[in-house]
Amino acid sequence: MAKFVPQAEMSYSDQVQVRRDKLFNLQAEGLDPFRETRFVSTSDSATIKGHFEEMEGNTVSLAGRLMSKRGMGKVVFCDLQDNAGRIQLYVKIDEMEEADFNRFKKNDIGDIVGVTGDVFRTQRGEISVRVHQAKLLSKALLPLPEKFHGLTDREIRYRQRYVDLMVNPEVKRNFVIRSRFMKYMRKYLDDRNYMEVETPVLNTIAGGAAARPFITHHNTLDINMYMRIATELPLKRLIIGGMDRVYEIGRIFRNEGMDPKHNPEFTTVELYQAYADFHDMMDIAEGIISGAAKEILGTYEVEWMGEKIDLTPAWRRMTMVEAVKEYVGIDFDAISDDAEAVAAAKEKGVELADAAEKTWGNALYACFDQKVEEHLIQPTFITMYPVEVSPLTKRSPLDPRLTERFELFVCHSELANAYSELNDPIDQRARFMKQVEQRERGDDETEMLDEDFLNAMEYGMPPTGGMGIGIDRAVMLLTGADTIREVILFPTMKPLSD
Repeated sequence: MAKFVPQAEMSYSDQVQVRRDKLFNLQAEGLDPFRETRFVSTSDSATIKGHFEEMEGNTVSLAGRLMSKRGMGKVVFCDLQDNAGRIQLYVKIDEMEEADFNRFKKNDIGDIVGVTGDVFRTQRGEISVRVHQAKLLSKALLPLPEKFHGLTDREIRYRQRYVDLMVNPEVKRNFVIRSRFMKYMRKYLDDRNYMEVETPVLNTIAGGAAARPFITHHNTLDINMYMRIATELPLKRLIIGGMDRVYEIGRIFRNEGMDPKHNPEFTTVELYQAYADFHDMMDIAEGIISGAAKEILGTYEVEWMGEKIDLTPAWRRMTMVEAVKEYVGIDFDAISDDAEAVAAAKEKGVELADAAEKTWGNALYACFDQKVEEHLIQPTFITMYPVEVSPLTKRSPLDPRLTERFELFVCHSELANAYSELNDPIDQRARFMKQVEQRERGDDETEMLDEDFLNAMEYGMPPTGGMGIGIDRAVMLLTGADTIREVILFPTMKPLSD
């Protein structure tokens, strides 16, 4: 008689072969699990555990994946994982048909089963289901990661999210929070009479942001097209057309690097409101994020990147000039000359990009970008950006060097960007031309000239407030995730070598 070898002691290839042999044997008996088409569950693990007092003794049916298996005699204990959690199965030869019991014993960890039985509590106090009937609904032909080692390598977890979700059920929490955040945000905007719309993903011009696009080819038209880097310009066309409050939740594609805060494809919400300005957008950003925290987490207090963050409304608002003065020690309000501004920045160790013009505005922004962001831990709106870095934003009536723009920072990460939108088509054309000049000098992340958008603006665009919120980063904040890959189900990964 062959010696019994526990699967834990078999090689991986041996375990795979054993599972395939079991499947072939079942198929030979006419019991192919892959022919099963449906199973009706009357309950789930969380409902049974949460309402045990009223459910004790009741017959229930539930389905899920076997995650553990103990005992090989006349009693087998298993943990069944369904969509709601885990529950113990008590499977005893006296409680079911002997042939069914013997077949159940041959099931492997990872197999998907449907069971019917009564709810009870074991002598050790474990809420369980005493199984009377069991059916194998799908055979797992690959073994799950070892029980005590699990799937811990981050690279493998992201590549095989399906296994990650099986063996690390706590991972699902991030995506539940993400789903609830999206629902909250939609309700928040819908309740304020915004209309959700959809705009093209493929465009002949990549506009609305300073970013390098992905390029694809349309065979029928025989033209190159760009995957969108923002939804801004189509949404503004709708404002011009008379749709006064619109928003779009959409996937954005930027052909840029990957790091803990960046993925080449990510999700944003962009919203535009006629007859509003960037102050209105600040109120909305604060309302969405703080309100979602309270609604989903039950608190305004979160921990992110090792910092305790307080999302209680009434967030700090400061101009970029004020922020640079406080954290860098340069008062740009007292400087009017471009050369003086550049010299002051260099004296503090700030370098301007080679492609950037050596102007007061670029010097101010470089100081902020290189010296201030790292200090912005608690929610802070930085307002009044230089016109050089805000080609789609309305100039400040108080200082034409600045624009009515803000970015929201939490834990030195940008979560939102908003403007009082530029609605002067003549000024807009001039700024686009500046971007074209930069592009001709080799900066391929500058705005492209969009003649159709300029044409639309010439029909008259109302004063408008517009904003984009990075949904992935907002979810990182709410979940405490330290990398964007923890909140995207299938992040972009470098292909594995052979």
